[in-house]
Amino acid sequence: MTPASLAPILLVLGDEELLATRAVTEAVAKARSVDPDVDVREYQAGALTPGEVAEMLSPSLFGGRRLLVLRAGQDARKDLVAALLAYAKNPDPDVQLVVLHLGGAKGKAFADGLKAAGATVVPAVKLKGHRDRVAFVRDEIRRGGGKCTEDAAEALLAAVGNDLRELAAACSQLIADTDGRIGADTVARYYRGRVEVSGFTVADAAMIGDVPAALEALRWALHVGVDPVPIADALADGVRTVARVASAGRGSPYQLASTLGMPAWKIERAQRQGRGWTPEGLAQAMQAAAECNAAVKGGSDDRAYALERAVFSMGAARQGGAR
Repeated sequence: MTPASLAPILLVLGDEELLATRAVTEAVAKARSVDPDVDVREYQAGALTPGEVAEMLSPSLFGGRRLLVLRAGQDARKDLVAALLAYAKNPDPDVQLVVLHLGGAKGKAFADGLKAAGATVVPAVKLKGHRDRVAFVRDEIRRGGGKCTEDAAEALLAAVGNDLRELAAACSQLIADTDGRIGADTVARYYRGRVEVSGFTVADAAMIGDVPAALEALRWALHVGVDPVPIADALADGVRTVARVASAGRGSPYQLASTLGMPAWKIERAQRQGRGWTPEGLAQAMQAAAECNAAVKGGSDDRAYALERAVFSMGAARQGGAR
């Protein structure tokens, strides 16, 4: 690594905290491999003035490399943006500027200006699709020097959930505790206490009409001792959420988030799950979930049967019939 190989300006673009933090950590590590005494400083864009920018970017009296991390770049005021974009046209070779920007509409001109000036863009967007998260797990294992099968990545997602920090930590732990070759059996062995899945895993499968997957998840959950009550609650919550989002009409998850009082990711998931449902089908599913809740919480002799019946009834309701 040489000074010339360090990008003078890095634009970390996106709202996934893990990826953004990792980008900064890697930038600092590279800078220190060139100069162990590099001066690393962090600033919040919304609190900086052009005068302070001029001072932090001006040549140091004592020489040496500097790495300046500017967080929340989307909050920079116009005069600050103008000063930074002017600097970006002719950056100091002894200074590396790392700008973190959420990547939305706010402050878009600043991000676009840095790109136009030749900034190196490091994507840090949230992974929205399931396939993207599977790929993340497999890449994370590869980063650690291991190998991961696709079904192992699927199993780890079911065990740990979608939070990238937890997934990254789980990948690191699996690599440390094994020979690095991760299969579904490896995940089952290390996460048997969590691969029981949650009630929401059962509900998610039921809401998209995948009755076999919902039954498989349900039976596994009961087998490893998950209490039936939270599973019944999750089924009811799944139907209610899809019904609420469907009744709110079309719109982006971010537009509907404040109206419905739900996080955007939950609305996005409900919109996906709502495809294929009719209002009549949702009404039938809500009835099935209510009956299941009453049976499970009312001391039914066979709570497992009540849950299975609810899964079958929700599947039938999605198909447009009642069972």
